[in-house]
Amino acid sequence: MSRGVAFLILLFCAFVEAAGDALIRKGIHTPAFLQRLAFFVLGAAALFAYGWLVNRPPWSFGSLLGVYVTLFFVVAQLVAFVAYGERPGAPILVGGTLIFGGGLLITFWR
Repeated sequence: MSRGVAFLILLFCAFVEAAGDALIRKGIHTPAFLQRLAFFVLGAAALFAYGWLVNRPPWSFGSLLGVYVTLFFVVAQLVAFVAYGERPGAPILVGGTLIFGGGLLITFWR
């Protein structure tokens, strides 16, 4: 599998996981029982789909998660901004820079 295909799979997984987390969060803060239950079921399905898909390719689990954490961080910040209007502060930007640097190191140091 090429790096490009692996990257696209991981990026898609990051979006699915972030969406699942956002659905669970929405369910926690929804007062109506049936709506809350629906958010929980959809969130659980998204998180299962992420877990299944991210583990299908035969890649090194440690390297996979190292790179995946980087993608998930970036996607989580996008979801936080789009869905919740949250803007990252200095600690998130500095920490994110370190996370991003680590992901680049894991990806390209061979």
